[in-house]
Amino acid sequence: MNNIPRFTWRKLGHLFSPESSLAPPWMHTHAQTPSVLQRRDCLRIFFCTRPPADVAGLFVSLIGFVDVEPNNLTQIIRVSQTPVLDLGQRGSFDEFGANPVSITTTENNDVRAYYAGWTRCESVPFNAAIGVAVSHDNGDSFRRLGPGPVLSYSLDEPFVIGSPKVRQFNKTWFLHYAAGCRWLKQYGRPEPVYRIRCATSHDGIVWNKEGRDIISLRLGADECQAGADIVEFKELFHMFFSYRQAVDFRNKDRGYRIGYAVSKNMRNWTRSDSSAGIDVSPEGWDSEMVSYAHVFHWNGTLYMLYQGNDVGRSGFGLAVLDSYEA
Repeated sequence: MNNIPRFTWRKLGHLFSPESSLAPPWMHTHAQTPSVLQRRDCLRIFFCTRPPADVAGLFVSLIGFVDVEPNNLTQIIRVSQTPVLDLGQRGSFDEFGANPVSITTTENNDVRAYYAGWTRCESVPFNAAIGVAVSHDNGDSFRRLGPGPVLSYSLDEPFVIGSPKVRQFNKTWFLHYAAGCRWLKQYGRPEPVYRIRCATSHDGIVWNKEGRDIISLRLGADECQAGADIVEFKELFHMFFSYRQAVDFRNKDRGYRIGYAVSKNMRNWTRSDSSAGIDVSPEGWDSEMVSYAHVFHWNGTLYMLYQGNDVGRSGFGLAVLDSYEA
């Protein structure tokens, strides 16, 4: 595209942290990958969090939510007291939890949660595939559609499959996800390298993979890309995604940032990270990382939820669109 749009976001503040006095004990650490369900009585923000580690120092990840006042999105009115989805059964792909999560609704108003279920491994820390659960009570609780994943690794995508973001445009379901292409090892710790890919569906259950990376690289061959959230705005499709270095990324210089790409047809994307319009703050909870943006329309205004430092250990915040230049 010749003319790349430019966004500018105004940060409204740190919305929720597991260190909040409102958080129940099972929300011990992290509030990651926020995703909105728009209800009549509130906006419900789902996210992934971690209870205290077990005696071996190992953790699981669970899905909870906060409800915010619909006329004041910075005002929390309720926090879930229990997880909305249990851990998967022994030996399953999501035995140890769900993270990230993406919430959407169907034509019959059922609520679906697409999530990356993960299991522990021996030679690498984890493997992941994408599962789906449904809610018939407007997001109060979810049950799996089945014990297995809806999208998993395959012949040409042999490693981690995760980071689902699901949207529906023109009666077609779009699932943008991260597909691992290899593992690297530094300082004795294996880290995955992954890229954003796309699958489409007519029902949100049976998916057809495109089988290609869709976003160009900026940081070289070891760039990781994930969390590709898409919003339709001003007759264009806008993708806000996360990217970072594959190794030694738990710091300000090499950590997550929010990137941007634009498309006219949901297939060909032009990357322009400088157009994303949001970056780390000079200090505070999002001064080292910003990532996993979720962009949504509400009352005629465009908002962005995003997680902060240490891959969401510090929780998530809210921003509002301040300006848009086409």
